[in-house]
Amino acid sequence: MPVDFKSSETKDNLMRAFAGESQARNRYTFAAGQAKAQGQPTIAQVFLYTADQEKEHGEIFYNHLKEMAGETIHIDGGYPVDITEDLAELLRMAQHNEYEEHDDVYKRFGDKAKEEGFDKVARSFHMIAEIEKTHGDRFGRFAEWLEENKLYISDVKTGWICLNCGYICETKEAPKKCPVCDHDQGYFIRLELAPFADKSNK
Repeated sequence: MPVDFKSSETKDNLMRAFAGESQARNRYTFAAGQAKAQGQPTIAQVFLYTADQEKEHGEIFYNHLKEMAGETIHIDGGYPVDITEDLAELLRMAQHNEYEEHDDVYKRFGDKAKEEGFDKVARSFHMIAEIEKTHGDRFGRFAEWLEENKLYISDVKTGWICLNCGYICETKEAPKKCPVCDHDQGYFIRLELAPFADKSNK
């Protein structure tokens, strides 16, 4: 039997999710600043790219709360404090949090929303849970490359792109400096992972 939204658990879960996405966006923005300060602008871009998507998730959850406009929702919740100077560790922390949202939190919230009769909200939770899995995978991949000192080195010839000017080359190691714009190796990313990369002929 459908539940009144204002007395539902789903309403509280939406606010918990909004709070979580808002905090994740800030954590990733802070992490991006740290990565840039440590000479890793590509890692900074990974964090910022994800932060922008977390902002969108937060907006989706917030918009589901229109019926509560003008009211205050009191919630409890636990949120991580991810502070470390180690970029690989920061990426692993982010990976853990994204997987937790995917494996447990949003699936559970989605199931509760469906049980209470809020199918549209349930779909949002379940679909965003899958996106969080992608976020976790991406953070984990970059963490592994950092841990293995392979962020700019490949076992086989690989396409690399400079995120500053767009220069592309195919080598086992990204250039120490971009031959076009003279930016450091930290601006290079594997071409396959670059936003808007054309993979049609790869």
